[in-house]
Amino acid sequence: MDRIFNIKHLSLRVRIFLSMIFLTLIASILIAAVSIYQFKKEARLYHQDRLERKENAIVEHINYVLQNTTYPLTTKNIPLIFKEKIGEISDVHSMELNLFDLRGNLLISSKAGFKQDKETSKINPSTLKIFESAIDKRYVEFQKIDTINLRKSFTYIKDNKFKPLAILNLPYEEDTDFYDNELKNFLIRFGQVYAFMFLIAIALSYFLSSYITKSLKIISDKIQETELNQLNERIVLEDGSQEINLLVQAYNNMVDKLEESATKLAQSEREQAWREMAKQVAHEIKNPLTPMRLTVQSFQLRFNENDPEIKQKLDDYSNTLIQQIDTMSSVANAFSNFATMPAQQNETLNVVKIVELSLDIFNEDFIRFSSLEDEIITRLDRTQLIRVITNLVKNAIQSIPDEQENKHIEVDVFREEGNVIITVKDNGKGISEENKARIFEPKFTTKSSGMGLGLAIIKNIIENYNGTITFESKENIGTEFFVSFPITT
Repeated sequence: MDRIFNIKHLSLRVRIFLSMIFLTLIASILIAAVSIYQFKKEARLYHQDRLERKENAIVEHINYVLQNTTYPLTTKNIPLIFKEKIGEISDVHSMELNLFDLRGNLLISSKAGFKQDKETSKINPSTLKIFESAIDKRYVEFQKIDTINLRKSFTYIKDNKFKPLAILNLPYEEDTDFYDNELKNFLIRFGQVYAFMFLIAIALSYFLSSYITKSLKIISDKIQETELNQLNERIVLEDGSQEINLLVQAYNNMVDKLEESATKLAQSEREQAWREMAKQVAHEIKNPLTPMRLTVQSFQLRFNENDPEIKQKLDDYSNTLIQQIDTMSSVANAFSNFATMPAQQNETLNVVKIVELSLDIFNEDFIRFSSLEDEIITRLDRTQLIRVITNLVKNAIQSIPDEQENKHIEVDVFREEGNVIITVKDNGKGISEENKARIFEPKFTTKSSGMGLGLAIIKNIIENYNGTITFESKENIGTEFFVSFPITT
């Protein structure tokens, strides 16, 4: 479930939007809950107050009857005193009333036949006990019968000396229809207003979240575009908040420092590259100069114009010098090719066909070519593509020891997500872990001969087309190079 929805993975804009909607929803729910509670509280207070007013009026009426009766004021005489009056009191106050003795037994009721109901002809002992212990000698009991809320109030009827004569019980049925209808009408009106306000809240949340995150998105886009090897633009915001302005200022300072660092790094890299290049050129040229010097010195010491083999020796000396001169020329050409690549002569070509033709110059029968398609068209320089393939295949051949059996090199071409992929896989010695990080460095080589510029040159070619070259290798198992060119038309 965490993978399906995790708020931490949402963008800041979405989180602000959802938070504002959530707050609006919670506020509306709280308003509705408080309103419902208030309606119910007002209903309870209304019925409580109404019962108290009815009770006070009935008690005054009963006291009036007691003051004007000819019967002695005793508990036993209560039924006689109110025999004719209890119905009148009930009609006047529109209330049912019951009079119990001090032990909770029914004396008289305004409801006909009430005495015959055994369950209601006596006060519940627990209710009577609570009533007797009440400080103000008054108690209200709540009951719910089906859907009817019933209140029963209990209070003492006293004589002229404030001595309790009987217990007055007033059953009061709460009529909640009025408040229920009011609450229903309120919730309907509230729901209509809330639905309208919720739509407005969604629109406002969307625009506010967009406005709040607009500046952050600008900064985020600029940060994603920031690179060490390019000129990065500063951010200019005119209406940003204080926090956003601080963030923009920090980014602009970073861009300034990055540009300064990039300049220093580029200068340092150029100087280091020229130093390394000079060392390598000097080393490669120095190698053939030594045998050339020794050859000339030997020719000087042994020159004899009368020697019958003088012509043969002169040819041998000349061939030696020419060979060393060719070596120096090869060194110069190699570094020249690395330093300045020829201009691209792009043309629309079939990569599958060109790769297959590139392999024709190799005589090894263990080289295998395959392609999932007969035709993958893009724009490339034919010569440079052939150079990439031949260099990779040549390296693959050289990585396989001569004494190894079951040699094989596989060259594959296929299409993948708008790119043409070329792979060259061999089962040679592989590349050691310490050499993997340096494999594309200029002048790095693991061979006894060569100048280590081949992979550096083809990497330069591939990156000029916004392509990539990577590899996977395991020692004594083999190596596989992956070349990717974007397909363009």
